[in-house]
Amino acid sequence: MVRLRSGSLSTIRVRLTAALAAALLPVLVLGGLQSAIGFQREGRELRQNLGLAAERSAATARARMEGANVLLETLAPGAVGYQCAQRLAQVTARIPGYLNLIRFDRRGRLICAADDVPEDLQRGARAWFVQLKSGKEIAITRDPGPAYAPEPAILTAARAVDDAGAFDGAFAAVISLSSLQPRVTDPSLPKGAEVGLAEKSGRYITMTDASAFPRLPTNWRAKVAASGTLVWYGEDAMGRRRVYSAAPVVSDEVYVVLSAKSSGILSWARLNPLTSIAFPLLTFLLALVAVTVVADRVVIRWIAYLQRIAALYARGRFSVRPVQAEQMPPEIRELAETLEDMADAIAGRDASLRDSLAQKDELMREIHHRVKNNLQVISSLLNMQQRALSDPAARSAMSDTRQRITALALIYRALYQGPDLKRVDLRPFLEELTAQLVSGELRHGRAVRTELTVEPLVIDPDRLAPLALFAVEAITNAQKHAFAGRGGTLTLNFKVRGGEAELEISDDGVAGEDALSASGVGRTLMTAFARQLRGRAELTRNAAGGVTARLIFPTPSAGAAPHGNQAAA
Repeated sequence: MVRLRSGSLSTIRVRLTAALAAALLPVLVLGGLQSAIGFQREGRELRQNLGLAAERSAATARARMEGANVLLETLAPGAVGYQCAQRLAQVTARIPGYLNLIRFDRRGRLICAADDVPEDLQRGARAWFVQLKSGKEIAITRDPGPAYAPEPAILTAARAVDDAGAFDGAFAAVISLSSLQPRVTDPSLPKGAEVGLAEKSGRYITMTDASAFPRLPTNWRAKVAASGTLVWYGEDAMGRRRVYSAAPVVSDEVYVVLSAKSSGILSWARLNPLTSIAFPLLTFLLALVAVTVVADRVVIRWIAYLQRIAALYARGRFSVRPVQAEQMPPEIRELAETLEDMADAIAGRDASLRDSLAQKDELMREIHHRVKNNLQVISSLLNMQQRALSDPAARSAMSDTRQRITALALIYRALYQGPDLKRVDLRPFLEELTAQLVSGELRHGRAVRTELTVEPLVIDPDRLAPLALFAVEAITNAQKHAFAGRGGTLTLNFKVRGGEAELEISDDGVAGEDALSASGVGRTLMTAFARQLRGRAELTRNAAGGVTARLIFPTPSAGAAPHGNQAAA
């Protein structure tokens, strides 16, 4: 019968789970899509917020620069007066981020300053100074010539004029770049953002975390000039994905660069477990567990129970009944009742078949019994006919025929008296056959002793008949040629050697050469019986001086059915 395999892909449990999984899959997919959409939306918001934060930071820095311009205009030459350096130093100390305030004349020479100013003979020819001389009100530069401060700074200069409105030099402020850099504590910046300032060459001037800033992308200045700000994704020095934005702070000289973390979809899902994937996935898993448990409790265990009942029926125990059928679902209960009805029907048919088989066995035994009786009647008639004959050759031929008929009768008696109508145990059969054949010699006063060694073998009648008739011919030949007038010892050995069986009948008489070379009816029959068993027959002289008749044939369990039938023998 078919076994229920829990690991098979075609079981009810697997099919129900697969069906439910297919039904719930859209929910899980929609949850995943919702999570992906939410992730993309937050990514866009992060990009927008970071771009706006960069613009706000740049605007804040520009406002500080504009404040510096107002301060320079306020501190114009007419408002300085005496004690210029002292007043400039006081202003510098009061305003954070200002490293120095300097007053230059129309040729670029130093008039006064709040702190030390490097000597520069080419100051009047510097680009920023020339711009002021040519009429520009404010000039801002990152490269004023020599370094005006010990740290990164920019120089903001305002044009100074005399009472007549003519160019009268410049008033310059040295502003620290660190004061223009946004603070990471600014609430307008994304959480965990890093800030830095970069020159137009792409070199970073200052930054809060050097590992958070990669090289700026190609053509970044052109992109900033086109849209006012630039936002892009990249990997930092640690290989982490981040989002960046850049905006100009000081015209085309200095840019503010912001860096913020950019989470992947999985890490984003960990940060948003309840609103993204956890609920759909949890629902999916709970549904699968529920259908598995329900399938086991409602269907699988009852099918397994019916399988055990069916296995008992397969072993012939039809009295067993599914007593737990009342607890089953109606559909499976009907299956159990059908199985029970089938068991009753099979039990009834088995009883009928056993009765029919018993009747057939009785008929076969009766037939075998009657055949045996008929053969015995024929043997008795031949015996009567033998007594009426006076010719010794005719009497001998009649005796041989009667012995062959007696052997066949013995086969039918063994069949109807034995437990199996199709098989005969060879050992008791050969013992009884030999005893019947040798008993005739005892009646004539010739003592013949028999020695039998027969290995156990169960054989069917089709093979037993030629084997028994071969034994009759061999024993009869021994009686005629070896034991005539003197008696002796008859040895019968039967051995099974794997795929071959061997019957060996020997005598210890003194036989002439005619016993080996004779080609009479007996020798012809022995050869025919050997062929019928698909074997071979041999007649050889043995060590005792007598003759050994040997029949070698395939073991019945290993060989094919013999040719012919009993009637042909």
